Amino acid sequence: EGGELARLAEQWGGAVLRVPQGIPMPRAGIGALSIPPLLALEQMGLFPGAAGWISAAVDQLARRRDQLSAANNVADRLARVIGRTIPLFYGAGPLGAVAAQRWKADVNENAKAPAFANRVPELCHNEVAGWGQHGDVTRQVFTIVNLRHDHEHPHLGPRFALVDSLVEEVVATINEVRAEGEGPLAQLLDLMLYGDLVSLAMADHEGVDPGPIAALMFIKDALAGSP
Repeated sequence: EGGELARLAEQWGGAVLRVPQGIPMPRAGIGALSIPPLLALEQMGLFPGAAGWISAAVDQLARRRDQLSAANNVADRLARVIGRTIPLFYGAGPLGAVAAQRWKADVNENAKAPAFANRVPELCHNEVAGWGQHGDVTRQVFTIVNLRHDHEHPHLGPRFALVDSLVEEVVATINEVRAEGEGPLAQLLDLMLYGDLVSLAMADHEGVDPGPIAALMFIKDALAGSP
């Protein structure tokens, strides 16, 4: 906040990577915030091959952008399937967990709608037990979206099918989105872009402005006046 960390780093002779100015909101700056540190790590010899990972990610994002720019694309259709239900985003391992959390935040902030996220295998130890009651209600309220990728541990993949079999009769629908691209960075950013566009489509369908977040500003303004 206010560049204090950069000032101290320069004072101590440390390197400073400045984030480009003009990013309208943090959720729009994932590339600007994540790619420069990877390149810096490569230059320090701590992440050999980072540039190749980034290049593969850029290629995949271009392919996904073109795919999801067409009329009636799969992101738009998934947004319509979710509709006014509450989506639960499930991902496996660290990559899937980050992607699921990103989708949740996208729906919260862009579509101004509730959404929740969890990860495999953690949800198999607790959340799955919560579907034992009230199926007549939950099947009208919740939609599951499984976010899959090629870097899941072999023991994690089968858990999706097991969870699906337990909840298929007590949720509205179960959907799957599969990452594409070469390498984990490409697949993570691919899932993120997909989620961005699903949430924007949800906002569009409801006539919601995906930009300003009135609830966040309300809390910030209220706290600014607190002692």
